[in-house]
Amino acid sequence: MTGTVRDITEDGTAVIHAALPDPLRAMLRDYKDVEIILPDGRRISPEQRRKVYALIGEVAEYVDGIRNAGTVESAKRTLKMEFMLSRMEGMERRLFSLATCDVTTAREFINFLVEFIIENDIPTRAPLIENCEDIAAYVYACLMSKKCAVCGRHADLHHVDVVGMGRDRTEICHIGMRALPLCREHHTEIHAVGQEGFLKRYILEPVKIDERIADVYGLRGKSRKEVSL
Repeated sequence: MTGTVRDITEDGTAVIHAALPDPLRAMLRDYKDVEIILPDGRRISPEQRRKVYALIGEVAEYVDGIRNAGTVESAKRTLKMEFMLSRMEGMERRLFSLATCDVTTAREFINFLVEFIIENDIPTRAPLIENCEDIAAYVYACLMSKKCAVCGRHADLHHVDVVGMGRDRTEICHIGMRALPLCREHHTEIHAVGQEGFLKRYILEPVKIDERIADVYGLRGKSRKEVSL
């Protein structure tokens, strides 16, 4: 069933007109709550489709040892199903086509594929960041898996927001501070060229440390008091 949004108030309430396919059944069931899905309206772009198939190809080659039409198609079916089960909710959990899906679904699927590759330590032919849609989501996934956001090697957490002179890092809570996951080589480089130049060179976006990241790196501090920057 589809409808038309007639009005949206300042408090976020929407007035929607929709024709019920079976009014009598709806009256008998006395529906109180409905789930509303707002379609993106924009179709997947050729660049998004290229990224999706490049990422699926990386997974197919890792799993089957070869990248061809058959292995890519098999990996695509499995990954789409995993994406639908883990990321889509309710009525949104439906089959989608990489030929006609909307831009938002394509972006979320790309983010899912990037995270899947990082979490499963899958090697890639091209730098993974080249096929990302959301740089911040990519950096976050790298932080959670302790992978360098530049090269993919084992990483430590680099503070973009400095802790400050005279402050004990083990005593304070780091939640709210911005960070990057960097290997030793790129950690040295960012100190050599400066953070602004480094971020522009590699097109990276720092992310704020949240509770999940703090737990991974033991950055809650003894006081557990959150910092606000």
